[in-house]
Amino acid sequence: MNMNHWLVWAAFSACFAALTAIFAKVGLRQIDSDLATLIRTIIIAFVLSLLVWGFGKWQNPLLLSGKTWLFLTLSAFATGASWLCYFRALQLGQVSQVAPIDKLSVVLATLFAVLFLGERPSVQEYLGIILIALGVLTIALK
Repeated sequence: MNMNHWLVWAAFSACFAALTAIFAKVGLRQIDSDLATLIRTIIIAFVLSLLVWGFGKWQNPLLLSGKTWLFLTLSAFATGASWLCYFRALQLGQVSQVAPIDKLSVVLATLFAVLFLGERPSVQEYLGIILIALGVLTIALK
């Protein structure tokens, strides 16, 4: 299979996201969730810096357009808020309840893509999104 295929990368993302919840739950036992998020973010920045540099992907960020900077900044704020909320939820709740609710992001991302990006899912895709929402609610609200 071609390693540039989006499905392979999406599957890896799902696996790593699942491990994130498990590792975080254990790691949050003796630390404030906000401090844990900061430590995690610093480690992520360090590792990504090594990868970007090591694979020769560094570019001067000052040459990026204002629009690119704006949307990357908005994405960073949304990511940070998501991580803070996720870690707090993991500290307070069970992974088996928090992780499914977090996956409502799949449903919301699709709805936002329709509203803001003009994407048009098929009937089958809408059915899948409805089933995901129902599944998440069934699992999380035991």
